[in-house]
Amino acid sequence: MAINPDIPPRSSPESDPSVLGLVRQLAHEVPALIGEELALAKAEIRTSIETAKAATAAVAGGVVFMLAGLVIVLMAAVYGLALYVSLWLAALIVGAVAMFVGFVMVQSGKKQLEPSQLAPERTMHSLHKDKDAIQRKVS
Repeated sequence: MAINPDIPPRSSPESDPSVLGLVRQLAHEVPALIGEELALAKAEIRTSIETAKAATAAVAGGVVFMLAGLVIVLMAAVYGLALYVSLWLAALIVGAVAMFVGFVMVQSGKKQLEPSQLAPERTMHSLHKDKDAIQRKVS
């Protein structure tokens, strides 16, 4: 079989600048890109979960020890305040202040565990960049 010199040789899909070539190239690159993005998201989510577990364990351990000390300090505050007011009023005042401080601490902890604090930000940023790159390539 002879090669006809008048017919240009077929180019590979990687070097074909036509729309079909670009679509083929996109069809090969997009699944790999999605796989890489999913792997990054999994890694970030795994890290976020491990961080949340460690933070929760540290908070729980600290709470146990602080609770014992807090009970003793609150009892001392009640006895000290009882020198100036009746015992029941001293206990009521100290209890109300302790509850307010505890409420503020709980609200602060809840804020740190919001989903927005644990979101995989690098993956989201990377996905936006990839989407823009694909749109530029298709256009």
